[in-house]
Amino acid sequence: MVRRLLVGLFLGLIVGALVAAGFVRGLGILTFGEGAGGALFAYASAAVTGVLTGLVAGKPIWASGAKIEAGLKAFFGALLAAGLMFALRQWAEGIPVPVTAFTPGNLHVGDLPAVALPVLAAALGGFFGLDNTGGDEGKDRSDRKRVADGASGKPGQRARVASGDEEDEDTAAAAPAPKRAAKR
Repeated sequence: MVRRLLVGLFLGLIVGALVAAGFVRGLGILTFGEGAGGALFAYASAAVTGVLTGLVAGKPIWASGAKIEAGLKAFFGALLAAGLMFALRQWAEGIPVPVTAFTPGNLHVGDLPAVALPVLAAALGGFFGLDNTGGDEGKDRSDRKRVADGASGKPGQRARVASGDEEDEDTAAAAPAPKRAAKR
């Protein structure tokens, strides 16, 4: 469980850092500007980051049988990331980030895509990593245990149970069950 959490945190951090690098280096956007346009852009970029994190973290979209699960994680990842961006912009205003080399003055965590997006994606990646239960591994273990116990797991086949009275078991398995009389 801790391993899945750490892997999810790491994948989320990588996705968030790549999206933030795309905004900062590719588009030249160092801050989410003041006003409604900046806030709207912050929420939209958080939603995009949530979608990408949902597609990669936990059970990734390229895994067998994970298309629907990854789509649901992407949808809810967008919603959760926008909510987390709201929380960062509202309640993390008291956490200044000294970036005077890039911009004048100290800015807050929710104003910088290079800080906010990796934090959001890491939180989502950790959540999606914990949510991934690894269902295929447990199924393989139960099938192996059943075969080791003598059951084949195939319908229509009976498992042989070892006991001291083998002749009675063979005749009991071959004989049909007696019919009961119906009460009227």
